[in-house]
Amino acid sequence: MNVTIRQLTMEDYDQVLTLWTGMQGIGLNDSDSREGIQRFLQRNPGLSLVAEENDSIIGTVLCGHDGRRGYLHHLAVSPFRRRQGLGMQLVRVCLERLRSEGILRCNIFLVADNPTDREFWKVAGYKARPDLLIMQRGTGSAQVPDPCRNC
Repeated sequence: MNVTIRQLTMEDYDQVLTLWTGMQGIGLNDSDSREGIQRFLQRNPGLSLVAEENDSIIGTVLCGHDGRRGYLHHLAVSPFRRRQGLGMQLVRVCLERLRSEGILRCNIFLVADNPTDREFWKVAGYKARPDLLIMQRGTGSAQVPDPCRNC
């Protein structure tokens, strides 16, 4: 296996998007637009990666942090290259780069009903946090309801 791990750049976007599209466990949305990924890469320079073989991208991961915690998103390896350690190698490089920036913990988000991904991340050393619940809302309307409206 002659695979090169290197920094993901915007020139890789089309190949990366093709890899992500239709991959189980990766939910794409408007945040994954060309502009969204460009903002992510600019905010987190040098952290996101691709695995390349013969000028083809066969693996990728988005990696970033908020100054306190690291985050990995959209780890993907081509189906014909799975179970060869490539996903773990991408995770390892990301964790090393986060640690070099002083980030000591790294979070991931999983689709709840994907046991294959859950098992991969357990093997990678991640543990479920039953005390946490992820909630999300769009930023389209910045208006936040008054919690004491009915007080």
